Amino acid sequence: SLWRNMLLCFKAIFVQNQQSAELLKIIGIEKNVTVSGDTRFDSVINTAENFEALPGLIKLFCGSQKVVVAGSTWAEDEEELLHFVKNNKAIKFIIAPHETAKSNIEEVQTRFTGCLLYSQLTESNVQTGNVLVIDNIGMLSRLYKYAHITYVGGGFGDDGLHNILEAAVYGMPVIFGPNYEKFPEATDLIAYGGAISVENTLELEKVLNNLITSDELREGYAAKAKLFIYNNKGATEKIISFITR
Repeated sequence: SLWRNMLLCFKAIFVQNQQSAELLKIIGIEKNVTVSGDTRFDSVINTAENFEALPGLIKLFCGSQKVVVAGSTWAEDEEELLHFVKNNKAIKFIIAPHETAKSNIEEVQTRFTGCLLYSQLTESNVQTGNVLVIDNIGMLSRLYKYAHITYVGGGFGDDGLHNILEAAVYGMPVIFGPNYEKFPEATDLIAYGGAISVENTLELEKVLNNLITSDELREGYAAKAKLFIYNNKGATEKIISFITR
């Protein structure tokens, strides 16, 4: 086929896992294939190890309370979270919607009545609510650092799960919805003991309650999440080493 012939033109092909290598082997491409791993692990490690703190208002908002950061959320994710958020005023929630257009942010504001917007956050209002909505882009990979528990969006919709590695690298339990089968890192992180997939609102609330109330449980998931990330680093070095030799 055309694609097979194109792949034969490369001196080296780097794939993320053994399964991908086996698929290439089936179509007769084996000689120049190397399982390097996923460079995204190196990327998130670099972000975490060269962490740049966000403006102080974020830390002021969090205070000394437990913090749940929900990143890249869609409406389906927010609806699943809504009941727990409304009934847990002592917990701080930072919600970073995937879509930051004005119309969507207004929908999020309607959903989470009384929430604060990051763009309107001041020293005088930072302590007046327990829900902060991030209405800009570029902060999420660092926001997870401020969490005790993370939720990654996309798993309740059809668009696919978003980046769970950005959350796991800080050593935080990662929660997401049921639609993750196309994302091997999600399957692997669950197997590692660093993430939990939930099917519905009741499951989500049970998991959140358990993680909030049990430091031992939460810290167990957190440690395994971070270990998962660091045990998968090195893909970038392998590829660069080949290119520069």
